Amino acid sequence: MKILTGTKINFISKRYVYFGVSLLLMAASAVSVVMKGGFSVGIDFDGGYLFQMKVTPPMPMSDLRSVLSGAVTSFEIQNVVGLDDVIVRVKKGESSTQDMMASMEKSITAARPDATVRWDRVEYVGPVVGRYLKRQAVMAILFSLAGIILYVAFRFKSLVWGAAGVAALAHDVWIVLGFLSFFNKEITLTVIAALLTLAGYSINDTIVIFDRIREKMRLHTKEPLDVVINASINETLSRTLITSFTLFIVVLTLFIFGGAVLHDFSFALLVGVVVGTYSSVYVAAPIVYEWYVRRVAASGKSSGRK
Repeated sequence: MKILTGTKINFISKRYVYFGVSLLLMAASAVSVVMKGGFSVGIDFDGGYLFQMKVTPPMPMSDLRSVLSGAVTSFEIQNVVGLDDVIVRVKKGESSTQDMMASMEKSITAARPDATVRWDRVEYVGPVVGRYLKRQAVMAILFSLAGIILYVAFRFKSLVWGAAGVAALAHDVWIVLGFLSFFNKEITLTVIAALLTLAGYSINDTIVIFDRIREKMRLHTKEPLDVVINASINETLSRTLITSFTLFIVVLTLFIFGGAVLHDFSFALLVGVVVGTYSSVYVAAPIVYEWYVRRVAASGKSSGRK
């Protein structure tokens, strides 16, 4: 199935408008982060408390999660394999462990008067673990970006293609982080996984467009560069939109029906799919065009080609 075939949209002529939109979104993201004093990080990064409890008679996980949401504000819950126990990890706050235990037990018995709660284990996960995981997450992102630059530069035999691709990736990740900050979403390892997934999707979409541009640059050496890039984007536009729309529907389904566990993950991907599609067309390709045009202007040549 193809849509928007035969389009002749002049993307390059409006590149400064698109750059302005991107800068505006990135600035808005920065304002949101600064006004809120940084990112809200989850238990994985900030530390917290681990409670292992047994509720008798057992409550379904979905019901227990709903009940506990009224007692503690930021928590994760999971079953203990082979037991009827559940583990509740609560982000550290001003309340003491005794207060949190009392609040959770009160919420459970209010929802299920015949229920009894037995506390099997209470532990504190200190900030040392949080700092370690935070460092590992940052290193994972930096190594992935460096690998992308090297791969794209090797494949296209020029560093500018890799730099343009990573500039678009940084654009995508920062704007998604801005949305997470604005909507008070916590940065957890699951969200980091979503950002890395977004990076892979976005760079793949960008490489498809780059590959078409490079092919047409080789075949149409006498054509102006803006004509070649516009034609390349228009020829891949159908593929880009169909792929993005399909992924958007899948992620939207996860967002609506995936439950609390997948909510932040799918939210980050939902925003990322839209922003990543935008950047592949309106950011990455125009950056390549700008580089070639400025290189030609600096060399004093009359052609924008290699």
